[in-house]
Amino acid sequence: MTKRTPQGPKAPGTDALSQLGQPTTNPTSPEEATLERVPSPHQGKRYVVRFTAPEFTSLCPVTGQPDFAHIVIDYIPRQWIVESKSLKLYLTSFRNHGAFHEDCSVAIASRLVELLDPEWLRIGAYWYPRGGIPIDVFWQTGAPPEDVWIPSQDVPGYRGRG
Repeated sequence: MTKRTPQGPKAPGTDALSQLGQPTTNPTSPEEATLERVPSPHQGKRYVVRFTAPEFTSLCPVTGQPDFAHIVIDYIPRQWIVESKSLKLYLTSFRNHGAFHEDCSVAIASRLVELLDPEWLRIGAYWYPRGGIPIDVFWQTGAPPEDVWIPSQDVPGYRGRG
């Protein structure tokens, strides 16, 4: 049975969510952030979910200077999808977190894989240069399924990205 909220019916599987529809504060670190999941509304169907974070920030662990990235996450769900507000708060938690580009990128993907157990997941982290060198980090769980349309990420190589 679908419960009703003042805004309308409440989606099944959302009763345990602690952040959606609630006032929240930004977590101070990725370890402190709570990532939440809800049941996939189309279990048994193969589809791609994409999240794009064009203004991701973290800190250089040596200098404390800010690092900026355009992050694209694609995944094919099995039973779970990530709840988007919790993902936004998780990504925001990196703003005061010191870690190298490679660590941030792979840590985000690894945490999502642990939470969701997706059929397939990839991350493209396109970091803006500091010191004149952009560092782009790519990781995926394995070969993408051949029978699912997975669009390219279409983030150009650095030429004044934007």
